[in-house]
Amino acid sequence: MELFDKHGYRDLIDALRRGAQEQRVEFTGSAKYHAFLPFLEEQEVVRQIRMNNETNRYYLGKTYVPRGFFPPEMAYKPALARIAAAEGFEWIILDEIACTGVPGEVDYTKIYQIKGVPLKVFFRERRLSNLIMSAVVRTRASLLEAMREDLKTNRYLVTAMDGETFGHHRPGLEKILFQIFHTPGIRLLRISDLLDRYQETVTIEPVQSTWASSERDILRGIQFISWSDPENTIHRWQWRLQRLVLKAVQAMKPSGASFQRVRKKMDIALASDHFWWASAKPWWSIEMIEDGAYRLLDTLRAIPAIDKRRLDEALGYYEKIVSTGFDWQRTGKIRSMMAEQNAILRIPFKERTAEKGGGERGVYVAFLRMMKHLERSAAKTGEYEKAILWRDSMLKLEKKLDIYDAINAIDLLRLEIPYEKVEATIERYKNRYRSIRGGQPEQRGS
Repeated sequence: MELFDKHGYRDLIDALRRGAQEQRVEFTGSAKYHAFLPFLEEQEVVRQIRMNNETNRYYLGKTYVPRGFFPPEMAYKPALARIAAAEGFEWIILDEIACTGVPGEVDYTKIYQIKGVPLKVFFRERRLSNLIMSAVVRTRASLLEAMREDLKTNRYLVTAMDGETFGHHRPGLEKILFQIFHTPGIRLLRISDLLDRYQETVTIEPVQSTWASSERDILRGIQFISWSDPENTIHRWQWRLQRLVLKAVQAMKPSGASFQRVRKKMDIALASDHFWWASAKPWWSIEMIEDGAYRLLDTLRAIPAIDKRRLDEALGYYEKIVSTGFDWQRTGKIRSMMAEQNAILRIPFKERTAEKGGGERGVYVAFLRMMKHLERSAAKTGEYEKAILWRDSMLKLEKKLDIYDAINAIDLLRLEIPYEKVEATIERYKNRYRSIRGGQPEQRGS
């Protein structure tokens, strides 16, 4: 809101206000400066929430009555539920992996209640959110195709992504927003409306996670790895610097003449992006890393009569962060870290299925058969580009080159063929393979 005002977009503020008055828009609470809440003390979390509310009420007036809370990065730890409830929120939104630690286990015909606190939780569905974010879905037709099976049910769907996805990261993708608003068959609701439409409630204890967490990360206890990687020395110094500066600011007298100026610098310096850009798995930006470290150092320097030893310690962290960042960039460490992460994230489909043995080989065969059918169908109807796409997809799967695709051929196939048909075909081939495979492992060369 402050940036809209600063840059002259007051008409947009008016439009948002009208949207809320007409009950077409619902605002949520959040942390004003995008701090990473699981690693902050409660008093700082509350401060960020209240500052955010104060700013939005100033610009949006009585239309800003947030019932829900959106934690930055959907970063969650149990203490956050208690804080959000104490601040008057009725629900929180988290990624679906927070439900049990495994994606795909949310029942979107039920409402979830967090155990021990008066706070509901809604879960972002990864599949459709990621299809939109990756621009695989970018038209009304492709959206309806992706939701084909969902539209036959009485379930609800919650999608969530960064606002800059539309038009900034994905030029032209903002058009789909307007198409969604005018798509027959899709009924748009505010999240709070779901509380009246779905009565069955399940009590759960959400898992610590973010919307970037993987099942593997959670099992290893590193679900916050993009912001605090135990193997990343830059992360370690960044957090030490932040704690040092924050402790110094908290020790100031609130009545002091310079307190408000320093406190605002500290609030802004709590922004979490510089940790994320220092992860190098795969995100990296030396400019963002330096900017975050400098904001913290600058905040400490703004404290009158700051102890020189504390200032020298902070300066030492700043220099270590920046010099190490440049060293990693020059020596190729960043490239190797990115490659290592990609190797973990992108395992060839053939290795995950055909070479794994058991019924999983049937999965591989099923996908190849479906792609072959689509290739022939496209060729018959004169859709030669699509035919080439499926021919190339089969080749990539066979040669294990699918790890280099921005959008995996398997994801494209699931878009093209109804979900039920895909699953039925997979199961048929898995059962057929189990029936012919003996109890001994296959022999090489057979």
